[in-house]
Amino acid sequence: MKPLRSRFSADIDEFVKSYTDSTSYDRRLYSQDIRGSIAHAKMLAKQGIIAKKDAEAIVGGLTAIHGEIERGEFRFKGDLEDVHMNIEARLFEHIGDVAGKLHTGRSRNDQVAVDLRLFVKESLESAINGLRDLQCVLVEIAVDHRDIIMPGYTHLQRAQPVLLAHHLLAYFEMFERDASRFRDCQERTDVLPLGSGALAGVPHPLNRDMVARELGFGQISQNSLDAVSDRDFVIEYQAAASITMMHLSRLAEELILWSSAEFGFIEIGDAYTTGSSLMPQKKNPDVAELARGKTGRVYGNLVGALTMMKGLPLAYNRDMQEDKEALFDSVDVLTSTLEVFRGMMVTIVFRGDRIRQAADESYLLATDLADYLVRKGVPFRKAYMTVGELVRFGMERDKRLGEFSIAEYKSFSPLFDDDVLDISLESATSGRDIVGGTALHQVELQLTRAKQILSADRKGS
Repeated sequence: MKPLRSRFSADIDEFVKSYTDSTSYDRRLYSQDIRGSIAHAKMLAKQGIIAKKDAEAIVGGLTAIHGEIERGEFRFKGDLEDVHMNIEARLFEHIGDVAGKLHTGRSRNDQVAVDLRLFVKESLESAINGLRDLQCVLVEIAVDHRDIIMPGYTHLQRAQPVLLAHHLLAYFEMFERDASRFRDCQERTDVLPLGSGALAGVPHPLNRDMVARELGFGQISQNSLDAVSDRDFVIEYQAAASITMMHLSRLAEELILWSSAEFGFIEIGDAYTTGSSLMPQKKNPDVAELARGKTGRVYGNLVGALTMMKGLPLAYNRDMQEDKEALFDSVDVLTSTLEVFRGMMVTIVFRGDRIRQAADESYLLATDLADYLVRKGVPFRKAYMTVGELVRFGMERDKRLGEFSIAEYKSFSPLFDDDVLDISLESATSGRDIVGGTALHQVELQLTRAKQILSADRKGS
């Protein structure tokens, strides 16, 4: 099969061939392309647009080509521009001129759109499954370490005591929102564009509903111009992937900090760390660092997709060929990052004693002391100032709050009584028994809810 140049008097420039070739990367869509073509051929025969025996020959040829590609026997040719023309050319070699009937009622514009939508649908499902797997691990770790009290931070400064399980479940919530975004994107991706032709629809009595059922689409597009030129679903995937990577980068940063000697909260398993080429003692959290860095790549892919579509007139423009490499890259980065995080989290050893020590040696109970005075009738701002003076007194003498005598407390306010000595990390966390709080009772409820979400999702899938 020759390149489609019948209306041209000169062959395409050799350099232009290589410049416009997308085969090197869009060959990745071969399975989706063949699925779409098989569904289209069956529909053409069902509608009497082509003969049943011709459709059977086309389906047989496409099935054989799929096997060749899977076995690594298929040779993609760059001078045929893209995966679609490569498969069509090979179909001619298999079944002869009957192959030319496959493109009846179809354009590459709606062909590539359906391929891409099928790919994104699969990628969305993969992202949700990856998030679920990571959430399962976070829940398991939270259950196993629900009694560990750690410093909660704001501005990277020790602030108030929280349960480690509560901290980990914050990431569960982030990833739950991510899964929700991918599910939302599924609805808008689940639209069949095939049957739109190049831009105006087609003059054949196609049964688009049949093709939609065959390919597993829940809806069919309502405007042919929009159908062939829409890449919102690609941008939406990129946006959801970028937010997910942002959340992963936050977790990565905490793992990096916590594994440092300065924190010493965790040790990451040897299989997910690397050494130094010079310093024998080093154990570097490279996996977390790479995830933090790869986040920028996914952000760039999102901005690239938005910029590619900026100002494009209807309908299809060749600019849109640039949607695929960045999409494939984001899919690969997100999928691999979710997988490697799931594996890495399982290997982490949490050093409960060191975490508790960090909580003990801080002034994490200052807010609880202020609230103690508030319960005695002191306005919060006055209580705040009183405890601030008390903290400064302790810092000047290198003295922790737990080491103060009742006499020292009373020197700052006569309202302090013996029961102030009962304020502890345990009382501080258990006292925050409010929906969303860090009290063990609330964390248990959060864990129950998390397990129910995961269980319902698994059953639903």
